[in-house]
Amino acid sequence: MPGKLNRITEKTKVLEFKLRALLDLTHAINANRAIGELLDLYKTVMNKELGIDKLVLFQKSESNWIPLFQFGIDGVPEPIKDETFFHGGQSTALANSAVGNNDAFDIVIPVYHNDIPIAYVLTGDLEEDQLGMSRAVKHMNFVQTFTNVMLVAIRNKKLAEENLRQEILRKELELAAEMQAILVPHELPVTNTFEISAVYRPHQQVGGDYYDFAFLNEDEFMFCVADVSGKGVSAAFLMANFQAYLRAIFQYLQLPLEEAVKELNQRVMRSAMGEKFITFFVATYNTSTRMLQYVNCGHNPPVLVNKNDEVRFLSQGSIGLGILESIKNVSKGTMLVEPGSTLVCYTDGLVELENEDNQEYGTDRLINVITTGSYGSMDELNRQIMEDINTYKGSMPYVDDIALLTCRFF
Repeated sequence: MPGKLNRITEKTKVLEFKLRALLDLTHAINANRAIGELLDLYKTVMNKELGIDKLVLFQKSESNWIPLFQFGIDGVPEPIKDETFFHGGQSTALANSAVGNNDAFDIVIPVYHNDIPIAYVLTGDLEEDQLGMSRAVKHMNFVQTFTNVMLVAIRNKKLAEENLRQEILRKELELAAEMQAILVPHELPVTNTFEISAVYRPHQQVGGDYYDFAFLNEDEFMFCVADVSGKGVSAAFLMANFQAYLRAIFQYLQLPLEEAVKELNQRVMRSAMGEKFITFFVATYNTSTRMLQYVNCGHNPPVLVNKNDEVRFLSQGSIGLGILESIKNVSKGTMLVEPGSTLVCYTDGLVELENEDNQEYGTDRLINVITTGSYGSMDELNRQIMEDINTYKGSMPYVDDIALLTCRFF
């Protein structure tokens, strides 16, 4: 009778231990404890409570089984690609990449979720109870249940964190897209001396291309096209800062083109810290003198076509902005623009767009649209150019942003 009572008492203690362990784990999960804290609790239960001296927990990933947690061995085990490794039977030798030796594990415990194995627990060097049975074998169902609950909690935690990251990114993209929409002028002027129009097609929700226009005085205006290396939110924020610098320099400081480019370069360097750069074409035009001045900072050369279809590329300038700490030499282009001339500025996403034969659209085809197209306005010219590149690419996707700014001089 005393022996039976002792066994009942022992079973009661074991049951209380299991319930307490699961309750502690549940409280930790509900308290949103960090993954490291959950694993510490797991080690306490397996090592201190069950007496398991060494253990490796392998979790299923997309392509293999990775060691999520281990104790009692040196270094980190190598991932397992073939699941049949866990079904080898007898003693399982586990290669240890960190120290270059093998550890033998006597017991492999599968952990299932919805009847599918999601993990394997490898144990060895076990303390035995009074009957000579290892505790891991004796409490295998508990080990499976406890491991299952913990792994599902970790997976749900990672999913929640990923969903939160995605939501933050979505909000950032929305903010950047709204900011970018504000940056780009939506209404461009048509006067008796010039007509200007533009199109912007971001490859993603937020792009790195940019164009701008501003009157400097009654006779003169400034316009530009730019392209930030890289895409996404960081490129959009850099471009927002760049526009603020640009407007301040031209409208308030009123620096000459060469000095304006040098100042912009320094400000881009401070903002991007050498991680990004900007190709940039900027020009000013005086409607009274018909003089066009420009600087091309490593950008695709705009195409100037006069009424006789003579073509000129505007390439004079300097390197891109933000590449070097300072730009020593800036070359300014100056020319008298003939009446009836058309200037087409664009970013590389237009001319580098490839067709199904992996051939780029190129400037020759762009010039052909400018010189042979039938259009009465710059809006119509832009529409014809965009239709032509869409026809040219066929089934190929757009792979970059496209900014297009055109100007006709009367």
